[in-house]
Amino acid sequence: MYEAYWNLRMPPFENRPDPRFFYGSRGHLECLARLRYAVNRRKGPVLLTGPTGSGKSLVCRRLLASLPKGTYDVAVVTEPGRDPETFLREALRRWGQEPGSGGKADLIARIRSHLLENHRREVESLLVVDGAQAFQGAETLNEIRLLLNPRFGGRFLLTLILVGGPEVVSQVRSVPPLDQRIGVRARLGPLSRDETIRYVLTRLKRAGAGRCMFRPRALDAVYQLSGGLPREINTLCDAALLRAYLERAPFVEAQHVEFGEEEAAATCA
Repeated sequence: MYEAYWNLRMPPFENRPDPRFFYGSRGHLECLARLRYAVNRRKGPVLLTGPTGSGKSLVCRRLLASLPKGTYDVAVVTEPGRDPETFLREALRRWGQEPGSGGKADLIARIRSHLLENHRREVESLLVVDGAQAFQGAETLNEIRLLLNPRFGGRFLLTLILVGGPEVVSQVRSVPPLDQRIGVRARLGPLSRDETIRYVLTRLKRAGAGRCMFRPRALDAVYQLSGGLPREINTLCDAALLRAYLERAPFVEAQHVEFGEEEAAATCA
């Protein structure tokens, strides 16, 4: 709606994990490097945690976008469900397999067969569970552990990336056989003030902006109100650009950011 006014090619602050808008903060790059190491070395289960809106999904999408085509068979489960059967069926579907009508034992057998077939074809199997905090209790995590049992040459046939909020750490700890197998752990935190400013500038530039339309005090307001969480930054900046456009203002001022935050709070209420 406001793109033409600000001379943008596309919306710069959409809240979706688009790898084109990946900003490599120190924390994001470290988490990305840890995930790459785990995938390249076939480390088995991997744990990526962080507050809601910190950019975990985007880190995963950046990783997947960088993988060589034809080398990996990737399944991304974003709605894992609360019970083991729902999760296992969804994982099979994401791998392009028909789950059938069998129970848990049949589903696990189908997944193991798929992993073995990939191994024979020299294709690496990768399963990303985004939103792992949705698991209730330890039952589903126990079933996931069973998927990791088959190995060849001491290496796992499956690289599993569990992505979720900080509570996932305690959930995994409740299943010691799984917790002890976690090969790589990565934690993503909020951005610093300087990183927040660079994040905003990076997204504007990649959306086609030839200048920064946010005044310095507006950028300070973005950091203070967002706490450095990318999802909150996106929401605030998007609302501020819209408010400044509606006022036909030449720049985004601090009051535009603050007004957008008040609007969001009123909508949530």
